[in-house]
Amino acid sequence: MKTNPLSCSRITSRALLSLPVALRPLVVAQSYATQTGLGATGPTPRPRRKTVTAFNDDGRVAWGELSGMEKAARTTQQSFNFGMIVIGIALTGGVGYYMYAEVFSPNSKTTHFNKAVNQVKKDPKCLELLGDSKKIVAHGQGQVPKGWRHDRQITAINTRDKYNVEHLKMNIAVEGPLNNGVVSMHMIKRPSDSQYIYKYLFLDVQGHPRIYLENADASADSPAKSKVKFFGINWS
Repeated sequence: MKTNPLSCSRITSRALLSLPVALRPLVVAQSYATQTGLGATGPTPRPRRKTVTAFNDDGRVAWGELSGMEKAARTTQQSFNFGMIVIGIALTGGVGYYMYAEVFSPNSKTTHFNKAVNQVKKDPKCLELLGDSKKIVAHGQGQVPKGWRHDRQITAINTRDKYNVEHLKMNIAVEGPLNNGVVSMHMIKRPSDSQYIYKYLFLDVQGHPRIYLENADASADSPAKSKVKFFGINWS
């Protein structure tokens, strides 16, 4: 079976000579068109991409393919992201410091609040006036709407006297099944001390004598006892 010369993409010289003279130019032209058109493989054009901006940049486009404006947009986006990371770290550190200073530190007001309340719940005289320790509720003092009394924040007064002694004062409202009362606390911390010590801690219940749980002035050897300075000498 003979192959039709007109259907071949490449025409040999022998096949070309076997054709009539009138057909030879047409076959040569067809062969050339076939080789340069259908048979040729030129470079594939790149698909068009979206312009990279600071809002849609996902990092898929290589840096070398970016224009000057697109490089500026990517730099802006990365600078913004880095700034947000720095702000997040700063906020986390600030919250952590606040939580430690206000809640977990041995000298935080929350720590001293809980310590004072626990002393009240363990004192037999206080329980005689307030009732069952498991039913005693303590909270900060202050004027709040009715029904919100248990949500009162713990408030404390911190001062420093002329001798550089720190003073911490706090009033705590306590409510028991028998009576309600107020716990008053005064603690001091001298420059040479690392922690506060009690100057006094007492419970007041209306109609009953005051109950002292801590009273430095009543203890002869207490470092928190008030002293009178006369002629440069501290007198107890």
